Amino acid sequence: MDIKAFKMDGLGNDFVIIDNRQKINYLSKEQIIKICDRNFVGCDQLIFIEKDNTFDARLKFFNSDGGESSACGNGTRCVADLISKEKKNKTIILNTLSGNLESKILGNNLVTTEIKGAKTKWNEIPLSEKFDTINLNIKINDSNNNEHLGGTAVNVGNPHVVFFVNNIEDFNIAKIGPEIENHKMFPEKCNVTIAKVINKNLIKVKVWERGAGLTKACGTAACATAFAGSLKKLTDKNTDIEFETGNLSIFIDEKNSIHMKGPVSDIKEISIKL
Repeated sequence: MDIKAFKMDGLGNDFVIIDNRQKINYLSKEQIIKICDRNFVGCDQLIFIEKDNTFDARLKFFNSDGGESSACGNGTRCVADLISKEKKNKTIILNTLSGNLESKILGNNLVTTEIKGAKTKWNEIPLSEKFDTINLNIKINDSNNNEHLGGTAVNVGNPHVVFFVNNIEDFNIAKIGPEIENHKMFPEKCNVTIAKVINKNLIKVKVWERGAGLTKACGTAACATAFAGSLKKLTDKNTDIEFETGNLSIFIDEKNSIHMKGPVSDIKEISIKL
């Protein structure tokens, strides 16, 4: 099977995008895992673009472990940029499992996407039982084996837990990430962010993504971290989230909608032989 696809990334968070609007490509979980494998094509997520009679398109996201995800912020921004070039339109609305996401194409490879309605109730995350989502009191250890208690849970289309610490370099995200992702508190697993507030308008982060592992950047993690920071009064409504490859700018409006702005890569056409 020969599949035409696109490769794009947002701050190094990379995607293989398959356009299913003309020809339907049915892929098994094993085939999705193979495409995402860095020894084959390689990506954090595989995205299918599908026809939608109401909106510009419908998106399906699959993590590199083959599991479906409800939301992908950077992936949505990338596909919005791709479709805007096709439709010659600066506003693109994409239907996802987490709702309809409106993106605006700002030029110079900058795209902003609105994530509506961050959820913070325990059963909306969801958690296995009723906990205080502002402080879950989950224990993580730094490299010197010092205990840190915390964790703020936010659902922005997918579940996230954010740990605010004094120095993110003291924490091994590759070890902590899978432990928290699979913690009994999270029945649907979760994305894990270790965050340090630099000032009221800047948070530095490292992210472990549910079903994908270590990632250079994560759009929904940026949204969740900014929302958690604002909730805990650590940051303002305008906050930059710093990843190792660059920043995403997050703005929380008066309706508590989250606007995520950042760069997307140029579009690369690829062919996948399965």
